[in-house]
Amino acid sequence: MMDMPKILVVGSFVKDLIVSTPRFPNAGETVLGNSFQTASGGKGANQAIQAARLGAHVTMVGKVGDDVYGREMISSCLECGIDCSRVMMDDKAPSSIGNVQLQIGQDGKTQNRIIVVPGANMAIQKEDIRFLETEIANYDMVLLQLEIPMEINELVAEYAYQKNVPVMLNSAPSAQISDCLISKLTYISPNEYEAADLTGIRIHRNGQNVNEKDVKAVIHSLIERGAQNVLITLGSMGAAFGNKKEFYLCPAVKNVSAVDPTGAGDSFVGAFCTLVSMGIDYERAVSIANYVGALTVSHMGAQPSLPSLEQVKALIHERDDDVLLGLQKAAV
Repeated sequence: MMDMPKILVVGSFVKDLIVSTPRFPNAGETVLGNSFQTASGGKGANQAIQAARLGAHVTMVGKVGDDVYGREMISSCLECGIDCSRVMMDDKAPSSIGNVQLQIGQDGKTQNRIIVVPGANMAIQKEDIRFLETEIANYDMVLLQLEIPMEINELVAEYAYQKNVPVMLNSAPSAQISDCLISKLTYISPNEYEAADLTGIRIHRNGQNVNEKDVKAVIHSLIERGAQNVLITLGSMGAAFGNKKEFYLCPAVKNVSAVDPTGAGDSFVGAFCTLVSMGIDYERAVSIANYVGALTVSHMGAQPSLPSLEQVKALIHERDDDVLLGLQKAAV
């Protein structure tokens, strides 16, 4: 068996407070919901857990409050074998919470609205991560997101760039990103709406198909700003990957019953980074990551829905043995 990749995730922890309802309330209106539950989440922690469930050796760096939610979120990562020795607890800031509203229509289709209160995620200081200046060279890939201070992402990206360690920035939630940071990125992964905010280019749809010209224009724009590779998630249209030499548009997995889309983008990014670090080629990595995302949306909650490697293999075996071959080759 090959050595599994060592992945560093510097990012967020968020405790999700999830309410489901037949419809979202209008301004000033109260509606009765169907259910309530809590689940550990946060883009950083979600991506770390997905990578770990696919077999990567993962270290998580972040900050939680010194409270029940903080301890629960650390425990969730520890249960997946993630190294949390560098996760900090803040006695002044509370753990971050995410207010997740799910509208489940009569046709079974699900939409979500999420409000995140950053809490301790935004209390990370530069001094807290100085140790990475030397230790970052021990990893095969670094994953970043935008639920922690931008200056922390910039510093981590600089450390990784100096040591030639690949960096993935999942540019969510949407924010403006400096060309200096983009130029340090091996990969940047926005969704289609975040891509429009970054580039000013809207990705249109032609019926059941995405406008390929728009997708290529977004990728070109971000490469011109310094990114080496661009990965765009397109929801029900799948995902696109491109760089100066390659372009792939990989369709979503069909006939999947979507229960809760929360965490699907995180599972996709965590899976892609793990697969690429395992030596799987870009096109196949995107295709397999689509299966990971499909499994995620078919269950409730972010972290509880993140699939294991065996679950991913089983779905691919059911649908497309050719894609499964990529996982089998990486494991020998």
